[in-house]
Amino acid sequence: MSNAGLSPRMEKGFDIAQAVAEADRCLLCYDPPCSRGCPAETDPGAFIRKLRLHNVTGAIRTIKVNNILGGACGVLCPTARLCEKECSATGIGRPVEIGRIQRALVEHAWKIGFQPLPRPAVTRGKVAVVGSGPAGLSCAAELALGGYAVTVFEERGQPGGVIRYGVPAYRFDQDFLTHELADLEHLGVKFACHARIDGAAGAQKLLAEGYKAVFLAPGLWAADRIPGGERVAGVMTSVEFLAGLRDGKQAAMARLVEGKVVAVVGGGSVAMDCVESAAQLGARDAYLVYRRSFAQMPAEEDERLAALRLGAHFLMLNQPVGYAVNATGEVTGVKLVRTQLGDMDASGRRKPQEIKGSDWTLDAQVVIEAIGNRPDGAEWRGIVKVDQAGLIVTDKTTGATSAKTVFAGGDIARGPGLVVEAVQDGKLAARAIRASLE
Repeated sequence: MSNAGLSPRMEKGFDIAQAVAEADRCLLCYDPPCSRGCPAETDPGAFIRKLRLHNVTGAIRTIKVNNILGGACGVLCPTARLCEKECSATGIGRPVEIGRIQRALVEHAWKIGFQPLPRPAVTRGKVAVVGSGPAGLSCAAELALGGYAVTVFEERGQPGGVIRYGVPAYRFDQDFLTHELADLEHLGVKFACHARIDGAAGAQKLLAEGYKAVFLAPGLWAADRIPGGERVAGVMTSVEFLAGLRDGKQAAMARLVEGKVVAVVGGGSVAMDCVESAAQLGARDAYLVYRRSFAQMPAEEDERLAALRLGAHFLMLNQPVGYAVNATGEVTGVKLVRTQLGDMDASGRRKPQEIKGSDWTLDAQVVIEAIGNRPDGAEWRGIVKVDQAGLIVTDKTTGATSAKTVFAGGDIARGPGLVVEAVQDGKLAARAIRASLE
């Protein structure tokens, strides 16, 4: 059996003394720009001010009341381009490390056994949440704090959604999720796992069973594919690969990639997770194939650099067009055509254009397609309006859909986004649900 594996824990964060020292660098802005820069309204200006004044429990309470996934966001959020980018200290030095302070405070609460959230009495009706990813968990917490009986329905065996099944171990320790799910249970939220709510009929059944409202946040669990890839052995999607690493099948994945040439197609954060995981699992060579330039990759800069440090090879300006396959149907390579950058497209980046006659084949025994996600086939059109891509159409400020008692948020409404954006979707929808019911 292979000895290859993923690092068991992510990089160590601040301890509480280091967090206090970092908070002492805060300029105590009257109208903190960092708080305006947080999509989830976690309010770093407030919790850092409290920490600087040595009100540690008050700082923890601010985080968790505002963001039930405060620990996860402290680890996974791209703070460098959100709250920390807005930090006033940037003008005189470096920004306050807000994400690391946030993570340290949440970890400290667990260490000392401090529960910052109240145990609300259930005084109102029941609401169903479909999907236990960031949007669903955030909505559930907000509703529970308002006195509603909330049940979260999850298709998979354990709650957590993309945080559990879509983030590799070296980036996110599952202890964070375990503790934050415990906080939700403390609020009275109930979880029903292995319970798929399959489209409009499933949502209508929940309403018929007495749920006053339904919040749809099932995420995007089907993957976009390169034509023909679904029929080739050795070609898999990022969803399959990352879920396998989180689903007790890491040893099998290690055997699949160890000693082989692995090609990951894509340029986003998920592609970085895949190529880094392949490198850590012992791939002979791990290639990242992307049709645009290094500067145009949507992945965060630190993610790109981390993959390079692990030895991943970046093949920029190459467009996959198909696969080379042997007589037994196994992949032997990725057919590519070189590209060059043309004029700007709708994304604000220069559009890649294929160079005629530049076709070539990259030898590879394993290919992971990380080119985007889409809805998994559940048909919501019978109850809410859906766009051409299969995303649920919502009011972006309330999560309201075309059905009066049905709301939606997270990736199923906005497309692939950040954890912190999904958290805010859940909060906004919960507020709208409460307003409509009360």
